[in-house]
Amino acid sequence: MPSVRDIAEEIVAREGGFVNDPDDPGGATNHGVTLGTLRRLGLDLNGDGAVTVADVRALSRAQAVDIFIRHYFEKPRIAELPAALQAPVFDMQVNAGANAVSILQRLLREMAYEVAVDGRIGPQTIAAARDAAAPDPQALADAYGVARRNYYFRLADARPASRKYARSRSGGKGGWITRAEVFLSPRFHLSTEAFAERTASWG
Repeated sequence: MPSVRDIAEEIVAREGGFVNDPDDPGGATNHGVTLGTLRRLGLDLNGDGAVTVADVRALSRAQAVDIFIRHYFEKPRIAELPAALQAPVFDMQVNAGANAVSILQRLLREMAYEVAVDGRIGPQTIAAARDAAAPDPQALADAYGVARRNYYFRLADARPASRKYARSRSGGKGGWITRAEVFLSPRFHLSTEAFAERTASWG
């Protein structure tokens, strides 16, 4: 089983290097770490007295890995979830913050567990997730992966500027959707035809 650091390294590899896409609400990002995150953590990497885009550019891959482990895995208590959920929830926590946990909580509620949808992992969520995973951990991980993919589709449905993050340059499946499917059993991956059908209304 991969270590937390291995998973974090894989996340950084998926995130890529420096980008500052005006269509991305997260703004300037490097190795998946946004300017907002650096400001929240008070990381003035170049020591000029302000946390700016220059600090995002200066961020190293190793620093990004450390930030993810400490602030996106350990602090949110992802280690207390069932092992099968840890990598996908960690990856989504990096990509979408507390929405990662809210998606899990909504899924658990659909499974008749009484949990609050607050984006925080506490005793209630931990107990429900462990109970739900007990019969078949991979089945719960797959259900989470499908719920995550649907979350991305809903974002793209509502915000045309975000649709490019769910598509490749050729218009096929890519970005967000491919990222969600990394953690899904192959039988649940959307075919080219199914993806085209789901996104046909986007034009």
